Parts: sequence; C-alpha cells; structure tokens
Amino acid sequence: MTSPTYYQAMSEGNASRIKEMAQEALGRGESAGSVLAGLIEALNIIGASFRDGEIFLPEMMIAARAMHAGLGVLRPALAKSAGPRAAKVVLGTVQGDLHDIGKNLVGMMLEGGGFEIIDLGIDVPAESFSETAREQGAQVIALSALLTTTMAQMQETVRLIRAEGLNVKVVVGGAPVTAAFAREIGADGYAEDAASAVGMVRAVLSMR
Repeated sequence: MTSPTYYQAMSEGNASRIKEMAQEALGRGESAGSVLAGLIEALNIIGASFRDGEIFLPEMMIAARAMHAGLGVLRPALAKSAGPRAAKVVLGTVQGDLHDIGKNLVGMMLEGGGFEIIDLGIDVPAESFSETAREQGAQVIALSALLTTTMAQMQETVRLIRAEGLNVKVVVGGAPVTAAFAREIGADGYAEDAASAVGMVRAVLSMR
C-alpha cells in the first residue's frame, strides 16, 4: 500500500522531504526497489488526478520534480543491488517530443532490474537510436512518446531500425501508445507503465 506521506509530500512538491523519506527508508533496511515502488505508486495516483482533470500541469510538474529528487537518492542503491548487467538498453524520447518523466521512471526501473541503461534523453532522432545501439552493442532499444503527434516518429524509428537489419529488440511505451499500435509498427514489446517495463523487456529478450 502506498505510504500516505509519500503521496502527501509528492503532491506538495516537497522534494527535500521526499529525499529525506527515501534516505530514512533505506536506513531502516528497506530495499531500494521497495522504496521506488512506493514512490511510483504515489506518482501514479497524482498522474491519474492529472489525467482526470482534477489537478493541472503545474501541480503535476512539481510532483515530478519531487519524484526526481527521490530517484536521485535511490540510484546508487539500485545500481549496487542490481548485480551483473543483464543487457544494454538504449532509451530515449523520440524526435519532436520533449517529455521525460515516464522515460526516466522506466530507466530507473530497468536499472533496478539489472539492465545497463544508455539514456539518450529527449527529442532523439531515429538515426541516433540505431547508431548508438550499433556502437554500444545494445540488445534493446526503448522508445518513449507522450504526444500523439510524435507517435509517427516512433513508427519511423522502428522502420529505420528494421531497414538497417539491427539485431535488437524494440520496445515502446507512453501515454498515447497502445499494444495494438506497437504491433502495427512492428515493435517487439509494449509496456503500459514503468512498473511493467522490466518484465516486458525480459520477456522480449527471452524470445531471441
């Protein structure tokens, strides 16, 4: 169950309190993964309120900044506990899209799941995904889009990767993206949220 305090501090945009709470939880012996799950659940509740028009963009953004503060505390612990890297994942938000909240959450979840993340950031051209995957020897390319207008760029990126014959799995996600769209553009996998991303990537890799 989500800690009411996580939710309260995050909804208030209290980044310093979120950092303190994450540090205190780790100090009590809670796993970084457990703390991350609590933070994600709190942010998901806030995200649902935003989706339903109960709060607006400024409130959503201050909550996201607080979440990022918590992620900064957890990152070393997640990296330490992850063990040997399972595979390399090139991650980014497609060209024309400047959103990174969901992408960053997915990156943290994958890191915690034992994957090595190469985060290209936002507004990433299709060529950058393919070039980086080739140079780094990545096994997975993960594409994020939050705008319906940039879903076409997601399709173009998958097309280029396939045309170049890269031996990688391509997975997609983001608010407007659906499993049907993922199949339509030839992606190997789709995750509806950050929490399900780790299992989905492991599943597509098992199909190699």
